Amino acid sequence: MPSSPKLFYARPSTYSRRSTVLILCALIGLFGLFGIISFSRHGLEKNCKYGKPLSVSVTWDRSSTGTGSTDSSAEGQKRHKVMGFVGIQTGFGSTGRRRSLRQTWFPSDHQGLQRLEESTGLAFRFVIGRTKDSSRMLALKKEIAEYDDFLLLDIEEEYSKLPYKTLAFFKAAYALYEADFYVKADDDIYLRPDRLSLLIAKERSHPQTYLGCMKKGPVFTDPGLKWYEPLSHLLGKEYFLHAYGPIYALSADVVASLVALRNDSFRMFSNEDVTIGSWMLAMNVNHEDSKKLCKAECTSSSIAVWDIPKCSGLCKPEKKMLELHAQDICSKSPTIPPDEDDE
Repeated sequence: MPSSPKLFYARPSTYSRRSTVLILCALIGLFGLFGIISFSRHGLEKNCKYGKPLSVSVTWDRSSTGTGSTDSSAEGQKRHKVMGFVGIQTGFGSTGRRRSLRQTWFPSDHQGLQRLEESTGLAFRFVIGRTKDSSRMLALKKEIAEYDDFLLLDIEEEYSKLPYKTLAFFKAAYALYEADFYVKADDDIYLRPDRLSLLIAKERSHPQTYLGCMKKGPVFTDPGLKWYEPLSHLLGKEYFLHAYGPIYALSADVVASLVALRNDSFRMFSNEDVTIGSWMLAMNVNHEDSKKLCKAECTSSSIAVWDIPKCSGLCKPEKKMLELHAQDICSKSPTIPPDEDDE
């Protein structure tokens, strides 16, 4: 990813399919590393149906020489304010996963998604990059037109580039939304948004918080070593704490620091969760460990359920997601305040 400052342009897609009017109604300009957001209406306010970004396409102009202004608004407009922004990382081969999600905890219609966001204070979007496969891009455009629940990033959608995609996600999410926490989640976990909302809403004394289900991984010091090579014989079994990749959250102060840094300031490793963990170690943030984010089965307080440690998410997620949702303990058990749970 180039290290020069970026000029973002974000453009909502059409939920009501009146493309010309709604695109102009919600055209958003995102400038620099922190982002300056501008809604260009040009006298079309009376035709605008929605005032906040839904499906948004984020691209960058590599000719930009912006200075990374810290101003987060332009023309009197501010970032859309939510308690938390949840980006569900997905890919072009995950159509079935998204279908299962929309049949379970992720509403498939705009009104349902809006009700979920209003009740939890959290915004939810699928996050995906781009591909050179024109047929896949066409299929994605059709899915966007039908559901309008995406954040599109101008970065190649490849497994080997997940760390770059994750960084691009946090930068775009920060520019679009003013949130207390920014949550990265995968599309193969079963989530309870109501409980995630309570966890994020907890009072915290530390403004720089890295929230997740923590594990220990090897410290990387030799650029010639791969992520999977054992380092204990070299480092005397020295390890650092980082969150499992399927879901974790960064507080606004942490994401602001990431946004402010140039892209070439980051060291990228093969594993996305290890990469983020190494950045958090360098930033000396507060690590908040929550095992409710990595349950192998639904409990009275589970927030995220996936097949730890067998799979990096749910094994056979398209089927397993539906099976879990059919269980009352997963979908219908009460929401318990964080200080009264079974962790």
